[in-house]
Amino acid sequence: MAADADPSAAGYIQHHLQNLVFGKTPDGWMLARTHEQVEQMGFWSINLDTMFFSILMGIIFLGLFRYVAKRASIDKPGTLQCIVEWTVEFIDNTVKDVFTAKNPLIAPLALTIFVWVFLMNSLKWIPVDYLPDLASAIGLPYWKVVPTADPNGTFGISLGVFVLILYYSFKIKGVGGFTKELAFTPFNHWLLVPFNLFLELIGLFTKPLSLALRLFGNMYAGEVIFILIALLPFWIQWILNVPWAIFHILVIPLQAFVFMVLSVVYLSAAHEHH
Repeated sequence: MAADADPSAAGYIQHHLQNLVFGKTPDGWMLARTHEQVEQMGFWSINLDTMFFSILMGIIFLGLFRYVAKRASIDKPGTLQCIVEWTVEFIDNTVKDVFTAKNPLIAPLALTIFVWVFLMNSLKWIPVDYLPDLASAIGLPYWKVVPTADPNGTFGISLGVFVLILYYSFKIKGVGGFTKELAFTPFNHWLLVPFNLFLELIGLFTKPLSLALRLFGNMYAGEVIFILIALLPFWIQWILNVPWAIFHILVIPLQAFVFMVLSVVYLSAAHEHH
């Protein structure tokens, strides 16, 4: 743990939930070493650990799938090839069931979202002290491992999906068609246009919020519980860690699947004419 960290249980929890932040303070650009410096940075900062692990998991995803694709065999498929083929087929069938229009981008996008979010979530399986302690050993004050336990990470993905929702809404329906849909749904009367716009705009802007906060909330809560378990005596940790880790074997892919399905559902609605 960092030298300035509080040795108490509260300090331990706060330390493990704090990102490694680089940003601008009144004293200039710096790597935050205290909570006060993090608060001073405000918007003009970047969570280096979230960026590092997000990019790393993306590189692993691309490298792994490229490796399997280049060495794919019809006669003797290996275990890794079978897993990748099953994943691609599973996502493709899911998109066919959920997405009602035709767009060659949606299935690859869904596959990318699912595998990328799954890999970022799976970092939760690493014991909570290993990487933060390693970071402290090399002089880094904080090192938060799971990118999806950071709202900046989940909002980054959800905003990317939201941009695509707006893009296809305007492309498929046109500016007039999309505006008319917002103005005359659900009540098709010009006197109720302000009420319709209020409801539809709230519904539109809550889509990225629901995507980001659902994933963040589940991953953050799980991270907090793992940290709380780590504060218990060693023998109790083993009793609680095993069932909680088994539970997360189900939660981690489930949250990736939910994020992917909701993204496809929202993009499907953007392609529909009402």
